[in-house]
Amino acid sequence: MRPSSLEVLDLTLPVVADPELETLIETRVGQLVRQLSSTSSPSGGSRGELGVRFFEKRRRKTSGLGGWLTGTGKSEEEICWEVWKLKITLTTPRTETERMTLLRAEAPALQRTAMNIVNIVNRDKDHIPPITTSETNPFPYEILLNPRAEYDGKGIGFFS
Repeated sequence: MRPSSLEVLDLTLPVVADPELETLIETRVGQLVRQLSSTSSPSGGSRGELGVRFFEKRRRKTSGLGGWLTGTGKSEEEICWEVWKLKITLTTPRTETERMTLLRAEAPALQRTAMNIVNIVNRDKDHIPPITTSETNPFPYEILLNPRAEYDGKGIGFFS
């Protein structure tokens, strides 16, 4: 993986150039757009969420039959240490003027959101587990479409 940047609405955002991650993001966003497009309201907007969960891999010692069957007595478990909830509103402008108005309004909103993320990430670091592997991505993750409420509270740093 290598750091890179992306220009969006006159804002330069950092990104990680990873084809597998890009494909996963495009897939989930495409699924959300299709879902929201099919339920779009006449007033021009539908809402959904994407959730991103980050995990730490921990070794756990198994006892009894589990250790005997595997021969090692150890297995790995993934512990969720942070959840991001991204609230998405899909809007469908009816005219070019309406589209331009929406774009002008979204640029400062995107900038505020990006700065909010930077501030929270820089402020709340104590819960981040140590990196204990030399893998390219030390923390497994999953991207969920409209995550269920059961994922609330299983981490910190909720971004909207």
